Amino acid sequence: MMRKLERFDNLVQMFFSRAREKGDKPFLWHKADGAWQPTSWAEAARRVASLATALQALGLKNGDRVMLVSENRPEFCITDLAIMAAGCVTVPTYTTNTERDHQHIIENSGACAIVVSNTKLARTLLPAALRSSSARMVIGIDEVRVGQSGTMDFHDWKDLIARHPVDPDAFAAKVDFKREDLACLIYTSGTGGSPRGVMQHHGAILHNVDGCCTIISEDFGWEDEVFLSFLPLSHAYEHTGGQHFPIGLGAEIYYSEGLEKLASNIEEVRPTIMVVVPRLFEVLRTRISKAVEKQGRLSAYLLDRAVAIGGKRAAGGVPIQDQPMNLILKATLLPKISKRFGGRMKAMVSGGAPLNPEVGIFFQSLGLTFLQGYGQTEAAPVISCNRPSAGLKMDTVGPPLAGVEVKIAEDGEILVRGELVMHGYWRNDEETKRVLKEGWLHTGDIGLIDEKGRIKITDRKKDIIVNDKGDNVSPQKVEGMLTLQPEIVQAMIAGDKKPYMTAVIVPDPEWTAEWCAHTATPCHFKDLAHDPDFKAALGHAVERVNKDLSVIERVRKFIVADEPFTIENEQLTPSLKIRRHVLKQVYGERLDALY
Repeated sequence: MMRKLERFDNLVQMFFSRAREKGDKPFLWHKADGAWQPTSWAEAARRVASLATALQALGLKNGDRVMLVSENRPEFCITDLAIMAAGCVTVPTYTTNTERDHQHIIENSGACAIVVSNTKLARTLLPAALRSSSARMVIGIDEVRVGQSGTMDFHDWKDLIARHPVDPDAFAAKVDFKREDLACLIYTSGTGGSPRGVMQHHGAILHNVDGCCTIISEDFGWEDEVFLSFLPLSHAYEHTGGQHFPIGLGAEIYYSEGLEKLASNIEEVRPTIMVVVPRLFEVLRTRISKAVEKQGRLSAYLLDRAVAIGGKRAAGGVPIQDQPMNLILKATLLPKISKRFGGRMKAMVSGGAPLNPEVGIFFQSLGLTFLQGYGQTEAAPVISCNRPSAGLKMDTVGPPLAGVEVKIAEDGEILVRGELVMHGYWRNDEETKRVLKEGWLHTGDIGLIDEKGRIKITDRKKDIIVNDKGDNVSPQKVEGMLTLQPEIVQAMIAGDKKPYMTAVIVPDPEWTAEWCAHTATPCHFKDLAHDPDFKAALGHAVERVNKDLSVIERVRKFIVADEPFTIENEQLTPSLKIRRHVLKQVYGERLDALY
């Protein structure tokens, strides 16, 4: 159904408007006691209005920052909206943050109140809060047990709502802040250095929502949409794409139980739209391939043919001689794949990091509409997105959203202008002046605009490796090709000011277990790193990649990582990007020793 998003003054107004339309229909879903439990739009509106009233009663004023530390759950959405409805500024924060990270964000934002999900998350958070100069109260969504409160006031989330009953419509009528008013501070996950607070105003996120709703309406038809929320809501991509965008559509949001149950959640929930980062698509691709292979030679053959035909389609069209096989695939393999994704998926949207085009073609080949988007936290965050009407091309990130200006600077940098651009970094004028010049956001990405107006990212300005001869190498491209090999799950390449490229490689755990069983080798990760036969087996994967690379891009030598790159060891950001500066600290000397 074709429909246009109304113009709203703020995000809270958009939510209350949708709540009035939807009434008692389900809005937020979570799993409890093995069953999905709904919270209706009307109930969510009542809680938002009551919690906002409670925050004001506690003395919070317009513009006060309120930190929100919670996993993905209905209470996150309700709290986020209530903070904004009270005239305050939400500071959503990763649940994986260390005490040091929390300390930095509390002090930098000047948060005077903190909402935390449970005692487990509070253990890391409270020491930082108690040492801070600004935080004076903590609100626990679930019961938060503490030994003693010191100078901090503690409140119960449910009790605050119960003690401040208010009519949602009457409350909504008083919400009068504007599009240019600050909505939230999103702290960048930090692939290097301390996180910076990006000032996102209501209009920036609303601009994103409007542009994304337009794509759904014009290219797919705007109906009763269902989202499965998986990425952390403290990340700008999920905060806008997995929360405010569904609110704009009047969609239902289900909160996933986590990575291990993601596949089963997809089958149960049957989402129409999914917002995911490339790394998860790579994981899903591997799992699908292995599941199909286990079904026998015929299934594996059909998958190979589907991907081969998909590659031809992406390159320009399916030859007539492939049409019979195409019909066979539509009758056999593709319905099974569609069922694994719930059977009603309109679009799978990839963003947050560069995607290897092969992964996109793989999913397109299986009959799933796969859209790669591009953005930055500093742009609320969506700048562009592939859409069928513009012609899906997997090595591009599509045309800019409506109302977004994009131009390419003389050095190839992508510049962006429009309401979506942040007002700056919180309390960081120097960095703000560096990236915002005459209204243009300097993205730090290198790219071009093709003949159909689609953006193509060719590299990250600051991540370009320059070898000792002055040649430029894109690390993301090489790393992406390495991690598509069945033997390799993660990789980081190095070679700045060096004669050739080297790499740190994390072997795929399933492949490693199979190799150990086949060779009767004890499967101890750290011992395997020094096993010459194991390294030789990994070397075959590297050589396969090298055949498709130019001489300057080829990985000549590599070391095996001590452990996988994870969020916990701070080698991955919460959005699953590698932290190069951390990995270089850990492996720098060993990489240097390869030259």
